[in-house]
Amino acid sequence: MATFTERMAPVLVLWLAMSLSGTWAVDKGNFKTCDQSAFCKRQRALKPGESPYRALLETMELTNTRLTLQLINDNNKVHLLLELYRLQGNITRVKINELKPLRPRYEVPDVLIREPLTEPLSLLSQDENGVVLSLGSESQRVIVSARPFRLDIMEGREVLMSLNSRGLLAFEHLRMRKDTQVDPEGEKKEEADPATQAEKAKEEEDKVEDGMWEETFKSHSDGKPNGPSAISLDFSLPGVEHVYGIPEHADTLRLKTTENGDPYRLYNLDVFQYELYNPMALYGAVPVMLAHNAQRTTGIFWFNAAETWVDISSNTAGKTVFGKMLDYVQGSNETPQTDVRWISESGIIDVFIMLGPTPKDVFSQYASLTGTQSFPPKAAVGYHQCRWNYNDQEDVASVDAGFDEHDIPYDYIWLDIEHTDGKRYFTWDPHKFATPKEMLQGLVEKKRKMVAIVDPHIKVDSNYKIHNEIRNKGFYIKNKDGGDYEGWCWPGSAGYPDFTRADMRDWWASMFAYDQYEGSMENLYTWNDMNEPSVFNGPEVTMHKDAVHGAWEHRDVHNLYGFYVQMATAEGLIQRSGGVERPFVLTRAFFAGSQRYGAVWTGDNAAEWDHLKISIPMCLSLGLVGISFCGADVGGFFKSPSTELLVRWYQTGAYQPFFRAHAHLDTPRREPWLFGPDNTALIREAVRQRYTLLPYWYQQFYHAHRTGEPIMRPLWVEYPQDPATFALDDEFLIGRDLLVHPVTEEGARGVTAYLPGKDEVWFDVHTFQKHNGAQNLYIPVTMSSIPVFQRGGSIIPRKIRVRRSSSCMMHDPYTLYVALNPQRTAEGELYIDDGHTFNYEKKEFIHRKLSFAKNMLSSANLAPDAQFSTRSWIERIVILGASKPSKVTLKTAEGQESQLEFDFDASMSVLTLRKPGVNAGLDWNVTLQ
Repeated sequence: MATFTERMAPVLVLWLAMSLSGTWAVDKGNFKTCDQSAFCKRQRALKPGESPYRALLETMELTNTRLTLQLINDNNKVHLLLELYRLQGNITRVKINELKPLRPRYEVPDVLIREPLTEPLSLLSQDENGVVLSLGSESQRVIVSARPFRLDIMEGREVLMSLNSRGLLAFEHLRMRKDTQVDPEGEKKEEADPATQAEKAKEEEDKVEDGMWEETFKSHSDGKPNGPSAISLDFSLPGVEHVYGIPEHADTLRLKTTENGDPYRLYNLDVFQYELYNPMALYGAVPVMLAHNAQRTTGIFWFNAAETWVDISSNTAGKTVFGKMLDYVQGSNETPQTDVRWISESGIIDVFIMLGPTPKDVFSQYASLTGTQSFPPKAAVGYHQCRWNYNDQEDVASVDAGFDEHDIPYDYIWLDIEHTDGKRYFTWDPHKFATPKEMLQGLVEKKRKMVAIVDPHIKVDSNYKIHNEIRNKGFYIKNKDGGDYEGWCWPGSAGYPDFTRADMRDWWASMFAYDQYEGSMENLYTWNDMNEPSVFNGPEVTMHKDAVHGAWEHRDVHNLYGFYVQMATAEGLIQRSGGVERPFVLTRAFFAGSQRYGAVWTGDNAAEWDHLKISIPMCLSLGLVGISFCGADVGGFFKSPSTELLVRWYQTGAYQPFFRAHAHLDTPRREPWLFGPDNTALIREAVRQRYTLLPYWYQQFYHAHRTGEPIMRPLWVEYPQDPATFALDDEFLIGRDLLVHPVTEEGARGVTAYLPGKDEVWFDVHTFQKHNGAQNLYIPVTMSSIPVFQRGGSIIPRKIRVRRSSSCMMHDPYTLYVALNPQRTAEGELYIDDGHTFNYEKKEFIHRKLSFAKNMLSSANLAPDAQFSTRSWIERIVILGASKPSKVTLKTAEGQESQLEFDFDASMSVLTLRKPGVNAGLDWNVTLQ
């Protein structure tokens, strides 16, 4: 290997030099456009029109749980098999595969949490033109039209969604290469005029276009032994103008139309400092789209892990508000419609249509398929301090002490790749990190934790235990010739474990055991980076598509690789504790279902104002498709932020689910205290706001884990009938009750926030000023301002005493903030558990409902069968929008009554009740008289 390493060394040096130099911009030429991706170009060349596919109704079979039906392509006589399922919870599943493929086509395993439960389908009517099936309720049905084939899902007289209505269904059947061909489709041809049919089919079969059997991009060639295998299907959404989702893209929350450019691309890639506001692929891919209008929300889950492109068109795109008004005045009756087309390189068509009708129904439907956000340890919801790299143990100790010295809380300090022995993961640099357990023990004593990076590229080195074991067990991905696939990454020449194999994942998980991962302790957690996978000398900086995973090519499984890496790592962290402790794993690459295994961040962003702005829609998009635990590198990974940008980024990050500062090796140090005392104070205040709100944040994570609802959510999720919210992506809600409009403009003197809800009120959480809903509110800002509002009608618990880490605050008392609505009522919850184990699954937690009505605030048990005790008590109650009482009486569960002291601020209508002193886990009530 030495000669290969020597040969490749200049390449790596050059790559690093580019990475570390001042040219901080993506080289778009490294990544394909649709025109450079042969299958995308082929499929996109098909224009809407009459579909060549028709349904052979005589082949229909209907059982209690599914309908099957053959389709035929009249151009080439290839038969497809359509399967239609009605699933529990208002979901319809449509699968299309070849009836008799030359070899099996890939179907995605391991992503669904179980085989979806079906419900009965019944036939309502049938004639020579098609069939009508009931989807349960009398009004909801699916119409299968025969010639051309199309599917319409209806409710009453309204079409909710149509499939193949624009005739863009395409299914490239597997075939023998022309020069080696026997006719594998012969048996499938229909009886008709054999001569004409055979001629026509042969023409179709013999048509060889560029890129069907091999494809070249830059210096890389992709041999395609299976030939063309792309699939495509169009969906029409009548009445819809707003679609969302399909992360990951650095773009607006509301997806744009793509007619005048490239489609949105889903293909996990290591994109070096990505550009904003374009449809290029990034690190992760979740093929889920939500469609919303004031009447209904629906979702499409395109269940395919190959490279995928998504085209979006709309009949109202480009119309100005004036143009739409003109249509209205002139009585134009064109219904708005959005058309979406999915194109994938391989696999089968397998799509779950989630019919809502509410946003929360769609979240619940998607969660029933792929699971919910994992429930993290409470500490992981705190603040994380990271850079590439903290140099050695002394550096770690010094940064840790700096937080104490400047009175800024944090929970995790992170180590990037330089902590290892020569980029050999699961090891420590013997000089810089000679006694890792000593370092970790120092953090334990302060109730703090560490994260160390473990990437999935393994240094090819016969003196490295991990490499030797993977090679000896045959666990590496293979190249097309059967040898171990090798590419170039941080260690130099590297092998890539085949995480699609369950036995490989089991072995990987076992490497996190304390006796295997030397120097690790229970407060060391894991970061999986570069898991797209990143291959510096590969096509598009990733793996060759003709690399081999057992029976499958890499092209079939590409978007699953990062999902499997995080799955195996999380499993390893669970196993090392005997199944007791919750893991924390951050991943860069992801797929549908990745929410079950930990957190995601938006990758290698830059210290620019636009990158701060884009973090909001990027995390909102991820939340809509189940991945709630999202954040962006605070301060920007590349470049150096101005102090103003850094402060504003802390203020924004403090109100996003994953809160971590991170920076590139080449940037000046930027710990929070390095920018003068005034900026240190501003950053300290932002981080402290995060810590006071941890009880509310933790409750939101619990709720997301139970329901699949996003934590950080667009306003339209809670106000689905208010069109003013549909395209907003510079403000957001945390749960239902906190609205945040971060300051993301340089030199801002004010921001305008939209406060939704026409009969609602919102309270500024800093000043307690009350504002009416359904208005655009101008808010003057200074450098200390973080505009945050609490919804009238809500109760939010906080812990006002901020200590050095979240664990240090475990037994501290609560302050309840009760914000009254115009009806003078409010409600909220309080959730408490041990903060780090899976014991909550054994009903070891406290879950209480807090209610204010008729001048009485009460705490009642939401989980009478649960058992847990807390030392925390209620220290203070602050009621916003209150009137002055003559006296305040506390009544405990035992029936004891006592008078409480209170203060009333008449100018702001704020009533503060002092020291109720009741245990947070018990029943009690407080009456205002």
